[in-house]
Amino acid sequence: MFQLHCEYYGDKMKKTLVYLATLVLKNIFWLLGVILPKKQNVIVFESFFGKQYSDNPRAIYEYLLERNSEYEMYWSFDKKYITKYKDKDIKYVKRFSLKWLFVMTRAKFWVNNCRLPSWIPKPKNTNYVQTWHGTPLKKLATDIEEVYMAGTETSKYKREFLKEAQKWDYLISPNEYSTKIFSNAFSYKKEIIETGYPRNDFLLNCNNKETRSEIKRKLILPKDKKVILYAPTWRDNQFYTQGKYKFALQLDLHRMREELEGEYVILLRLHYLIAEHINLTDFQGFVFDVSNYEDIRELYLVSDILITDYSSVFFDYANLKRPILFFVYDIEEYRDNLRGFYFDFENKAPGPLLKSNDEILNEIVKIEKNGFIPSRKYLDFYKKFCYLEDGKASERVVKEVFEK
Repeated sequence: MFQLHCEYYGDKMKKTLVYLATLVLKNIFWLLGVILPKKQNVIVFESFFGKQYSDNPRAIYEYLLERNSEYEMYWSFDKKYITKYKDKDIKYVKRFSLKWLFVMTRAKFWVNNCRLPSWIPKPKNTNYVQTWHGTPLKKLATDIEEVYMAGTETSKYKREFLKEAQKWDYLISPNEYSTKIFSNAFSYKKEIIETGYPRNDFLLNCNNKETRSEIKRKLILPKDKKVILYAPTWRDNQFYTQGKYKFALQLDLHRMREELEGEYVILLRLHYLIAEHINLTDFQGFVFDVSNYEDIRELYLVSDILITDYSSVFFDYANLKRPILFFVYDIEEYRDNLRGFYFDFENKAPGPLLKSNDEILNEIVKIEKNGFIPSRKYLDFYKKFCYLEDGKASERVVKEVFEK
């Protein structure tokens, strides 16, 4: 009883301290935003809550860097992940540090692909560029009927999302389809820039033998093997705690190794919200855990086949016109109860929907035997979702936002 009593008050005290610390940071942030003058040439970039140097913010940053831009550019990194980037020639600040407070409040631009913490007030003359991080298949924000994520409830989740979206000054969209969904799901009334996704410029501009060989060398992959990338998403209702999600691997790696080891290797890329560490000791040399690899764009480029489920990765991978297999063993649950889809996924997906390991292996064998030519359905999908992807999306964003 005494232990439970202590645990209760210990947990309560922890929440109180977190609340007080957040309140102090919020007030300092607001004050600095009011009294400090803007530095017109400063941009702060952040990707996936400061965990990665990747995605649309990275593509925009690199485009500005290549043009010898006069902007002073910083990356905001979570302290748990900052050591990964200390050997890179990047100016960075530790998220929520004193220096971060001064840089963020004086920056003319923020470029982010996810939501910032809700307590952060946007200074009056800061331009917030929200790139987002995927063409939506599954319902977003206010379009979600019931939220099952840890640590929140539906009305609070929607309220905080709307509060965040009101801070954005620009929202980047990869296509007309996404523009319509973003406008409604985020209740967003300001400027949407329909440019294609900057992160996909790499797939168009660097899809060559030399680049693929260099990436394989970095990943220490065998040169003579084909590559399967398995990149599933997370499930809203399967979690340990807020922001840390469970994932039970349904792909039978033992079967895969028995059938495919002679020709293929597998890259396992779990979603950044998934907390699992899959034990791959028995699969050394066949399965490679690339969940912490800094940018998935390089994994796309070296992969011959993508296996995914409801992740938006397939919208990007379709730019390569390579085979996509959908391992959707729980599609009824996901579609009807967890999220729901924006379009007829079962009939319009650019690849077969498969529910068992047998079906996956059969499809891979067919591709191996017959080669791969994109179907009419695949090409129709490409025309609808990838028509703006020409390797110049970053250029269009920079001209519209930073050089206007």
